[in-house]
Amino acid sequence: MANVVAASCLLRRSSRKLFDWRPNRNCFGSTRSVNPGLTYNFTRTHDLSRQDGCYSDQIVSKHICFLRGSGNGVLTSLPRGEGNGFQIHCRYLASMASTPVRNKSFSMVNSDDISYFKKILGEKGVVQEEEKLDDANTDWLRKYKGSSKLMLLPRSTQEISQILHYCNSRCLAVVPQGGNTGLVGGSIPVFDEVIINLRSMNNILSFDKVSGILVCEAGCILENLISFLDNEGFIMPLDLGAKGSCQIGGNVSTNAGGLRLIRYGSLHGSVLGLEAVLANGTVLDMLGTLRKDNTGYDLKHLFIGSEGSLGIVTKVSILTPPKLSSVNLAFLACKDYTSCQKLLSAAKTKLGEILSAFEFLDINAMDLVLKHLDGLRDPLPSSKHNFYILIETTGSTESHDKEKLEAFLLQSIESGLLTDGVLAQDINQASAFWRIREGIPEALVKAGAVYKYDLSLPPEKMYDLVEEMRGRLGAEANVVAYGHLGDGNLHLNISTREYDDSILTKIEPFVYEWTSKHRGSISAEHGLGLMKANKIHYSKSLETVQLMADIKKLLDSNGILNPYKVLPTSVLLQRGEEEPKKEP
Repeated sequence: MANVVAASCLLRRSSRKLFDWRPNRNCFGSTRSVNPGLTYNFTRTHDLSRQDGCYSDQIVSKHICFLRGSGNGVLTSLPRGEGNGFQIHCRYLASMASTPVRNKSFSMVNSDDISYFKKILGEKGVVQEEEKLDDANTDWLRKYKGSSKLMLLPRSTQEISQILHYCNSRCLAVVPQGGNTGLVGGSIPVFDEVIINLRSMNNILSFDKVSGILVCEAGCILENLISFLDNEGFIMPLDLGAKGSCQIGGNVSTNAGGLRLIRYGSLHGSVLGLEAVLANGTVLDMLGTLRKDNTGYDLKHLFIGSEGSLGIVTKVSILTPPKLSSVNLAFLACKDYTSCQKLLSAAKTKLGEILSAFEFLDINAMDLVLKHLDGLRDPLPSSKHNFYILIETTGSTESHDKEKLEAFLLQSIESGLLTDGVLAQDINQASAFWRIREGIPEALVKAGAVYKYDLSLPPEKMYDLVEEMRGRLGAEANVVAYGHLGDGNLHLNISTREYDDSILTKIEPFVYEWTSKHRGSISAEHGLGLMKANKIHYSKSLETVQLMADIKKLLDSNGILNPYKVLPTSVLLQRGEEEPKKEP
């Protein structure tokens, strides 16, 4: 025990060759106290003489003792030989909300910096007023809050290039920001990072009606693009509840999924090209408008979903489908989750090419929306139902599509898959149906504190997690479930009056361990951000994360782009991240 306590003092001297931070499923043990206020789980020693592949091949000692912290990480004590004591390795297994430490290598903004930025952007492009900064420092859920004293509003790619070149030379950390609608703390400062907001870059640059290819700047609001395309006879392949505020650059940077991924796929398939600015100010012109280009590595995919950690997306070229004349929407009820799954399978078979959305919400989500959002009515008021489904079809022949959907619904009712349902009769009724589904996040915020989990799971397993979570929490919380059943995306929400660590400890790390056990992903579409940066190991292997860290180091050697997000700090340090080099 004394050796372990002494070893805990050696954290800062830990080897860069960290072990795999994934949970050792063979471990067992009891709980003891090592230091006041910190509890560890002492697990059995692991015999390294078996050359277990997940450990460093440079280890010369025979045993390793795992210590699982109840807080933010796993501490590993390693006997190195006679008289050498212990060496400690810290791995973020954890699942509680991590509290990062500000990187002291980053500079703080001074008056010279302000003068430089005003020279580039003018007075209006440099925001220092506390009132205006408050919203930019706070995420949509009011869960995370930074302390940035400066927000920049560039109007062009060239201005962003100048800003980043300067910030890189000064080691000023930056956070790219769009509509700030993210749910994992990815678009707000953690400390005093300079905010680079792209809202002024909101021009549509071109649209080809023959190919359906739209080229626009990253600050375009998604709903504005939807309206523009609607007038041209096309639609965006992406639709989100936050479309009135979110920007296309943020959508691309987080690889947002949305309501119609089942029909149009992810942005990795829809985005044909983009322009991005690297940390050193280099502009990468990958703004292709070709559907086929097989020349070398397709680098744009590095920036789709990288959450602004590799570069700032400034322009996007996206393939948009033609608007079809026939859109039908049904609001349905099922008695149990098994019926929901069977209905999905039947819809894929019977509706096939016209199926464009398949969404589900449970009774808790429905009750929450009706309670907290004004003007909404239950489309199926005759009785309460355990599950609700929205099925949308989109096609070119109205009579054929409607007849096909009605026949499917009738067959589903006769077979017992559906207990009730209604077909929208006009666009107003369809909008009211969608308002119920899209209004759930807003209702959750109005209800109080919410713990949000965006998970990708096999559809047959999705609701098992919800039921297990309800069993763990009991009456302490309202467990609300909804999501994109068509593509296996569960939005698990735990609603409480206020944030409470005792509740959080019952949720995490259980929710991540359960997801990992069932080969799911801890982020289906929201990204990792600050919330889940240290939890990536639940979905990705050690080797994969190490390669990601190498790419980050290559493209952002000083680590100024959206620091503390996406990747675990421990892994970035392991991959040889040195102190940023400031230019004189």
